[in-house]
Amino acid sequence: MKKSLIITLIVTAVMIVMVLNYVNSNNDNTIYVAMNGDDQNEGTKSEPFRTLQKAASEAKAGTTVLIREGIYEEPLVVQYSGTKSKPIIFKPYKQEEVVISGSKLTNKEGDTSLITIHDKDYITISGITIQDLTTNLTDETVMGIYVTGSSSHITLENNHVHRIETLADDGNAHGIAIYGTESMKDINIVQNTVEDLKLGSSESIVLNGNIDGFKVDGNLVRRNDNIGIDLIGYEGVANDKKHDFVRNGVIKDNKVYEISSFGNPAYGEEYVAGGIYVDGGKDITIEKNTVYQSDIGIEATSEHANHYAENITIINNVVYQNFYSGISIGGYDQNRGGTKNSLIAENILYRNDTKGLDGGQLLLQHDINNNIIERNIMTAGPSRIFIANYFKTNNDNELIRNIFHAEKGEDGIWVWKETEYTSFPDFRKASNSDEKSSYIEIEYQDEKSLDLKLKRDAKTKDILE
Repeated sequence: MKKSLIITLIVTAVMIVMVLNYVNSNNDNTIYVAMNGDDQNEGTKSEPFRTLQKAASEAKAGTTVLIREGIYEEPLVVQYSGTKSKPIIFKPYKQEEVVISGSKLTNKEGDTSLITIHDKDYITISGITIQDLTTNLTDETVMGIYVTGSSSHITLENNHVHRIETLADDGNAHGIAIYGTESMKDINIVQNTVEDLKLGSSESIVLNGNIDGFKVDGNLVRRNDNIGIDLIGYEGVANDKKHDFVRNGVIKDNKVYEISSFGNPAYGEEYVAGGIYVDGGKDITIEKNTVYQSDIGIEATSEHANHYAENITIINNVVYQNFYSGISIGGYDQNRGGTKNSLIAENILYRNDTKGLDGGQLLLQHDINNNIIERNIMTAGPSRIFIANYFKTNNDNELIRNIFHAEKGEDGIWVWKETEYTSFPDFRKASNSDEKSSYIEIEYQDEKSLDLKLKRDAKTKDILE
């Protein structure tokens, strides 16, 4: 045999071995779970595992766990970390309907969650329905998805979380809970639906503690009896007290509605739940969200004295028909912290304060300093209050180029440092608003269908640009 032919055959054989190794390697990186599987199987498509926990015990870096359709009545606890180039992914096979149900879990004190990620990195949970976890115990917190410890580079996307409930009078439940007891980074909560929750004193989606870098984007949050999206600091969650607050993130393009604490046993007949709430966070942008028919549309403050929501940008949101107020900053009493160095700009605040609770379109509360309020468009609700400021702890805040909608036959009311004004010139003088701020007639694109884009004319263009 010629030497060149021998070399060719050797090269061909080596290439075949490499291809087979590549194929086998790829197959090894996919694990299958199915209702008709067996944990004694190999975890392949033809011989799938039966339980999520068996799959999790085998899912090392670079593994994708493909779950076949069905209702899995067991929690999923992620057991290993991925890496940047080899994440671990749990998702349905070919968009089949996969449900993780807590209907058969018994009540027990402590934390109970249907998906748990603790001290793990580079994990993605995608496309799963998480449902039916309920407790009657005051000392049990039930959660759909729970991420804690130092977990980082986590993506929760396209999941459906519903019917997570506490039935205790003073209980706690979360749809999605991220608790940074240690340093967390790169948390991504994207395109999830979180709905029909009974939360007690807790929140639908919450990030709390030492979390540096996050994105809450494109989620649908609705019909829950406490806060919709919450970013929290200074509650003692993080072991590093200097960094016990959520920071450096974006809340964008979420749709939040029917978020109300009214009737929640923890609150009785109070309308105090925020659709989007920053409680002691820092360097956070809230933009292009739509919030309606909730107690407070968007709120930024700190519930802890001598702490602040700081460097918060609330921009280009549409906030309408909320029960108490559209946007609120500052502490709700003088024992709380406040809001400073923040920007509220280019928002549409339309007919909030529907319950006549005197929160107006913009509620300015205790301890607000060095904030800029500019280019917002406000149409009053039934109370006729545009700005409600019942505290004198209001320092160095600037009101620039805001438009207040003047409607025929309707008065406008502005409250500034506890004094009520029905004359816009008097309010502008008292609040030191700039000369471009105006009380004028405006027209929306289609007010009846709540298309609240402003029809611009020469007057509004001059003010807003």
